[in-house]
Amino acid sequence: MSQFATRLLGWAMEISWPSRLLEDLVDCILDRRGVTPIKLGSTFKDSGHRVISAKVIKGGIVDLSADDARFVDDLTYAKWMRTPLDAGDVILTSEAPLGEVAYLPRKVDWCLGQRLFAIRAESRVLEGRFLYYAMQSSFVKHELLSRASGTTVHGIRQSELRKISVPLPPLSEQRAIATMLGALDDKIELNRKMSATLEAMARALFKSWFVDFDPVRAKAEGRDPGLPPEIAALFPDSFEDSELGGIPTGWRIEHVGSIANVNRLTINPTAYPDENFCHYSLPAFDDRRCPSRQTGSEIQSNKFVVPRNSVLLSRLNPRTPRVWMPRVDGVLRSICSPEFAVMTPNIFSRELLYCLFSSPNFCGVFATMVTGTSGSHQRVKPDSLAKMPVVSPPKSVAERFTDFAGPILSRAQHCLNESQLLATLRDTLLPKLISGEIRVTDAERLVEQTA
Repeated sequence: MSQFATRLLGWAMEISWPSRLLEDLVDCILDRRGVTPIKLGSTFKDSGHRVISAKVIKGGIVDLSADDARFVDDLTYAKWMRTPLDAGDVILTSEAPLGEVAYLPRKVDWCLGQRLFAIRAESRVLEGRFLYYAMQSSFVKHELLSRASGTTVHGIRQSELRKISVPLPPLSEQRAIATMLGALDDKIELNRKMSATLEAMARALFKSWFVDFDPVRAKAEGRDPGLPPEIAALFPDSFEDSELGGIPTGWRIEHVGSIANVNRLTINPTAYPDENFCHYSLPAFDDRRCPSRQTGSEIQSNKFVVPRNSVLLSRLNPRTPRVWMPRVDGVLRSICSPEFAVMTPNIFSRELLYCLFSSPNFCGVFATMVTGTSGSHQRVKPDSLAKMPVVSPPKSVAERFTDFAGPILSRAQHCLNESQLLATLRDTLLPKLISGEIRVTDAERLVEQTA
């Protein structure tokens, strides 16, 4: 970061925006809490209009995969959403947790489920996407919490929500702020989709070669396997029996402990209170797989050391697969939650190990090896993981896979790394733009110099 950027971020300008009550700035607040299909004389259906819950509002986006899909029919939807959701609406969770937000860039036909508001800005005074970013500022979050009620679960009623204060720059400045922060978010989302697409390509190749054995089946049936001749020649043309069923002739069954090492070296970060660590945690994984940067004093318990060339496999609640290929650059020491198994390959590449741990077949078996009675705290013991049998291809086939998958996964990792930098920049700029400490023209210079 340049000296100009450092000075800019440390400088609080005297100018700040006025604030107004939210109820003076909105066209309407959609509040359908308490509505259920039964109360409307219906039931949930297998298809139709999606009902969204607070679970899907996370990380500033609507993640429909975060909750089981539930639907209602057209008649129930018409009763439920007398005012449908529209482009520009801001979705807000009312409790558990309070204050998660998402922005709707386009019209959708969803039903608002429990613990959700939809806020529609009055377009003549308030830009919807600016409101979305304002709701993420510490100022507005403090307003929400100060008007919340409840002892164990904080929640806010619509009457109190309407009374929160929102910073209000001129409309032109609102649009400029929303455009700038939105451009950063759009790039982050584009990177996320690109990374997901690239990873899907690598995983599809793994499945084809090492799960479905497509090249072997093609050769056994006298078909062209669709590979360059020198690569097709590496695959046999028949199968043999094994404890895992039919596998390509000449391939072996190994245990995870023979193809990868479980690293158990720990560190107590509190012994280094002023040192910055790159912390790989389960919440960080769920938040777009972006490790957090924290000082040792902020980290409360012992962690595993994350070495280069490692793969992190979550042992906690493995029915929700979490597999991470960390980027250890040597600038900061990398550590991770003890809920991860820290694995380093000793036969094959890290890329092959990552795709193995990410494959649905592996995840399905892995999830059956848990211990513990609590549904939310079931774990797989490291020794059980080490004994898990897997199909082991010849080294020549594994190397060719890495030749293909390595660059693809490297590019996917680059997208995630770039998104992490952009998210840090956005999170730095957001409160200063919303409060009026810096203007968009100054922030643009910062973005240019850190890009």
